[in-house]
Amino acid sequence: MLQSSLRFAPAEVNVEKRPDGSSVLRSPQKLGAYARCVTEWLVHWSDHSPERVFLAERSGEGWRRISYRESYGAVRRIGQALLNLGLNQGRPVAILSDNSIDHALLALGAMHVGVPVAPISPAYSLMSRDFGKLKSIFELVQPGLTFVSDAEKYKAALAAVGAKPTSVAELLETNPGSTMEREFAKVKPESVAKILFTSGSTGAPKGVINTHRMLCANQQMLAQAWPFVEDRPPVIVDWLPWNHTFGGNHNFNLLLRNGGTLYIDGGKPAPGLAEITARNLKEIAPTLYFNVPRGYDLLLPFLEKDAGLRRNFFSQLDVLFYAAAALPQNLWDRIKAFKPDVVMLSAWGSTETSPLATSVHFHMERPGVIGLPVAGCELKLVPSAGKMEVRVRGPNVMPGYYKREDLTRAAFDGEGFYRIGDAVKFADPADAAKGIVFDGRVAEDFKLSTGTWVNAGAVRIRLIAAADPLIQDAVITGHDRDELGALVFLSPAARDLPPEEVRSRLRSVLRGFSGGSSTCPARLMVMSEPPSIDANEITDKGYMNQRAVLERRAALVESLYSGDESVISA
Repeated sequence: MLQSSLRFAPAEVNVEKRPDGSSVLRSPQKLGAYARCVTEWLVHWSDHSPERVFLAERSGEGWRRISYRESYGAVRRIGQALLNLGLNQGRPVAILSDNSIDHALLALGAMHVGVPVAPISPAYSLMSRDFGKLKSIFELVQPGLTFVSDAEKYKAALAAVGAKPTSVAELLETNPGSTMEREFAKVKPESVAKILFTSGSTGAPKGVINTHRMLCANQQMLAQAWPFVEDRPPVIVDWLPWNHTFGGNHNFNLLLRNGGTLYIDGGKPAPGLAEITARNLKEIAPTLYFNVPRGYDLLLPFLEKDAGLRRNFFSQLDVLFYAAAALPQNLWDRIKAFKPDVVMLSAWGSTETSPLATSVHFHMERPGVIGLPVAGCELKLVPSAGKMEVRVRGPNVMPGYYKREDLTRAAFDGEGFYRIGDAVKFADPADAAKGIVFDGRVAEDFKLSTGTWVNAGAVRIRLIAAADPLIQDAVITGHDRDELGALVFLSPAARDLPPEEVRSRLRSVLRGFSGGSSTCPARLMVMSEPPSIDANEITDKGYMNQRAVLERRAALVESLYSGDESVISA
């Protein structure tokens, strides 16, 4: 049980063991009733707390704020305008821009009248050279309306897909009528709310169908794991992009369902942009704070040197939350040094699961634990190459990939469990209620020439932690070879140092490793070219696609094992 005044679900799980060696994990809790559609929450709070601030964004030195009443009025106008333009379940809205109040109102306006929203990574428009991913998405979705925050900024991308942008201001000129109310009443739980895009190691982005049932059920699951979210309206300062499920579904919908206030953070976990986040957090005290490990890594130096920021940041804070990647132990320790009793939580899931499938609602003694299955969501653990592959089933799981029946068929097993591709293990094999631990991507693990399996995710975390703060990310090599290696991407701190000093320090890291050939890299190569978004090596959230990097840089992997002079070895 958490030593906290916050209300949490009991740490309990039912385990069904099967004769074939697999098992199914379920929460003892029954899933409660949930909303018909996402915007029912907006209607509720517009009636019950009309003047409470719903959304805020930077405007000069201050904030532009919009209440629940104002937001609902705008959503009704936008919904009617979209219907007048002939949009429907088959003609979605495409949003190419970053998070903003206009982005949120347009998305809610579309979903309110049964029009799906396709938020697309701004990187596909602003950082791509060939617009390949953007073109493939437009060919698949065939949007009926395209929105960008700045037509000049997105001019080249719009030209590449032959789209003419529409402004939210234009849509707000429409007066809502009875057609809008009828269409809102016709929105069903199975209606498509969003199409979120995710990429594998190769090929075009896949459109994940997100229905209203998925999103509404998922927030009920979250509320049953964390009942405290209903005790006071949450205040969130968040940069996480809405074209990803973490920011756009988990965080945004948590805020909306529970009548909270979201301050849109224009910062990002990148040099020069983390300062924006620190400034915002010095002004606005969140009750919940969400980030990825890379975000905490860049925020921590500001917290360590600015007492005013620390004081405000922790003044109202109930929970610190991380997900999307493993949190290195050194970051955990640095956070705990500020406030040893801070409640740190995590969860696990994917775009295909809305995203929440497991949640930590108990005391975490170390990073890596991803919790227990939430109410209504089942996990099947299947033996696979010495690990336990995990699969997911529940009302939070997608019906399939948009217009890709072939991918949909391959994504589910015979019992309807979604094959997520991750492996897990029990934190305590003798007590399943202690939670499960992420055990890497099944597809990223490989064997050395000795036949020994390598947990690539664990090796990566160990290397980054041992070399802290020199390595921003690393891709582990060694498939069918005698020893492990790594392609290394340096941190901003390391790039400011003389190259020979970096090489010397990394060589010392390798010499300091103790362990077998399957757990410790023996050689490194520093990458001069950053990971490419066009080649799908990295997402705009900073997640490194290990397989894509290895495939694109296969020649460098060969050089790593051929005694090239650029190789760093112990």
